[in-house]
Amino acid sequence: MNLYAKHLHRTRIWDLPTRLFHWALALSVVGLVLSGNIGGSAMVWHFRFGQAVLALLMFRLLWGLIGGHWSRFTHFIVHPAAVLAELRGRGRPEWHTGHSALGSLAVIALVLVMLAQVGSGLVSDDAIAFAGPLAHKVSAATVNAATFYHKEIGKLLLIALVLLHLLAIIWHTFKGRAIVGAMIHGDKPLEQATQASRDDWRQRLLAAATMALCVAASAWVFSLAPAF
Repeated sequence: MNLYAKHLHRTRIWDLPTRLFHWALALSVVGLVLSGNIGGSAMVWHFRFGQAVLALLMFRLLWGLIGGHWSRFTHFIVHPAAVLAELRGRGRPEWHTGHSALGSLAVIALVLVMLAQVGSGLVSDDAIAFAGPLAHKVSAATVNAATFYHKEIGKLLLIALVLLHLLAIIWHTFKGRAIVGAMIHGDKPLEQATQASRDDWRQRLLAAATMALCVAASAWVFSLAPAF
């Protein structure tokens, strides 16, 4: 039965800060991958995108604690039984209000892999012209290991997760779940009334202040690079 033939409750699920984070991160990751593969003078932009991603990831970690109802980590579904049920096609409809079980795991995996990618990039050195801002603060062995992970493992993991994310979007769209639209305007049509995410001006000011703090922290980290 078509959900849109029923009486639906249009509910604010994704607050504006979460939506802006999502699209900013998507653009930054594309920029990271492209600039990293191009190399040469494009590495200047690779560092800039890396600084942006670091700020965005710090913001998401904080917003997972203080953000809108459905953006908080406490509402992620990570119980193994729920994941197994969803894999078997027995997931509950209400699990798709925010992040489903598989969706929750995907978000956590993506954040962890990106943290590892940015972290390894901070202490990497291509031995030619570019080095991470913290590479001079760790041992040569650590630099070599981080560089290998960053260029040979982390990049592939990140690309694989992004592709899985895109496939999941296509799958959910095929199933009639308007997840792309919800991440644009923030609302989802739900069969039952449920708690909405707070998305008023106070919440947005809190997000702006949090983001400003994260941008400053990321800029400080990258400022630790030695001057030549």
